[in-house]
Amino acid sequence: MTTYAIGDIQGCYNELRRLLDNVAFEPSRDTLWVTGDIVNRGPQTPAVLRYLRSLGDRAAVILGNHDLHLLVVAAGVRKPHRGDTLDELLSAPDCDELLDWLRRQKLMYAGGGYAMVHAGLLPQWTIAQALSLAAEVEAVLQGPDYGDFLQHMYGNEPLRWHDRLTGYDRLRVVVNAMTRLRLCTPDGTMDFSHKTGLHGMPPGYIPWFDVPNRASRDTPLIFGHWAALGLLLRPDLLGIDSGCVWGRQLTAVRLEDRQVFQCECTGLNGSGD
Repeated sequence: MTTYAIGDIQGCYNELRRLLDNVAFEPSRDTLWVTGDIVNRGPQTPAVLRYLRSLGDRAAVILGNHDLHLLVVAAGVRKPHRGDTLDELLSAPDCDELLDWLRRQKLMYAGGGYAMVHAGLLPQWTIAQALSLAAEVEAVLQGPDYGDFLQHMYGNEPLRWHDRLTGYDRLRVVVNAMTRLRLCTPDGTMDFSHKTGLHGMPPGYIPWFDVPNRASRDTPLIFGHWAALGLLLRPDLLGIDSGCVWGRQLTAVRLEDRQVFQCECTGLNGSGD
């Protein structure tokens, strides 16, 4: 059995299938790990959802900010953004089934010596603690009152984690870190304004993964979300959002030996944030 980790797909179904053909992916024996942001901006969101759903337990899919945005728009909590490509899904006859599947995906995943999250982890969190916190959010998203949670999910505050947080503040910090984080201070104060690469960072902020003594540093982390960063391969990190929807590449990494596979992408909207 082979495990392939794939970066942000964002509705680019043709590129996904071409990449899987290139690596000879076989669902009967192989597994996909998908870093989230599987929907939006690209042209074929329904096809991506249907395909990943069809893989069942052969695909470990986690939620990214675009996936949560889709749930919020579908629930009528917020209006679509300019550049969204969600109309085909929202009018599809199987929309409710696909949305129900989507909200039942994880916020974080771990196994085989790796952990995967869409954006990042706060420096205080061990892998075990982060998985537990992700499970709190997952339980609410999968529960009967998930619509109320979606009403309270957005917002930048609190900017820091502490163990005394409760209620929606607690869940919001977890969602923001795991689906939006790029930079933080060494004490874990998050920044959400920076969307470029490693240049022009606000004073005092560094990439979340470079915080000294990060508690999750002993487990290699797979993440997406930061297309402007480009492909980042380190012993402790696999940053694999290589900007497919920006007209760059869709990336897969074979976890057994870390071999990288890519396919060129057409690019449509010029924005993968």
